[in-house]
Amino acid sequence: MTTLFIAGATGLVGGQALALALADARVTRVIAPTRRPLPAHAALENPRLDVLIDGAGPEAWRADGAICALGTTRAAAGSAAAFRAVDHDLVLAIAQRLRGAGVTRFALVSSLGADPRSRVLYTRTKGEVEEAIGRLAFPSLTILRPGFLEGERAEFRLFERVAGTVLRLAGPLLPRSQRVSPVSTVARLALEAAIAGSTGTRIIGSAEIAD
Repeated sequence: MTTLFIAGATGLVGGQALALALADARVTRVIAPTRRPLPAHAALENPRLDVLIDGAGPEAWRADGAICALGTTRAAAGSAAAFRAVDHDLVLAIAQRLRGAGVTRFALVSSLGADPRSRVLYTRTKGEVEEAIGRLAFPSLTILRPGFLEGERAEFRLFERVAGTVLRLAGPLLPRSQRVSPVSTVARLALEAAIAGSTGTRIIGSAEIAD
């Protein structure tokens, strides 16, 4: 039976991963720290993320596997520095604490185009945190690099709604790597990696995730 740790459970991918985990017979306990409370569930522990980061010992981080689907955008964060504080610094801090607590399977939701040498802030930051987490030597590390995420968000985003519709219609004409990435597929792959990921590092690209 498995204890899972899920970071980013109020987000698009993390929320679906949480729902799948709570419905999975292999999972007996889920630790999902957030800033705002989650609906109660018998198998769910929902500590405050800031409290866990600032003062909790290794026992609070102990799990069999973990999913990190935490992330923001520069626009939502308000500045490049604030974006990096979440997508690099906070993600890495979580991974470090999990590894220190003995977690052996880690699934990171990254992005298409992640590259530490990219000139684009978003993809460069994703690439840099991938490299940093790789140095933590998780026995099983799965990095998912989805393209444009297709799923129902809690808030309405006009640009993303339009872009998703265009990409969906153009899908048959596009290479698989450029097609939309269903959130349900990303969440399912992340969950499976956290529960039963094989030894070594595996990168799952957008072509493997696409419809």
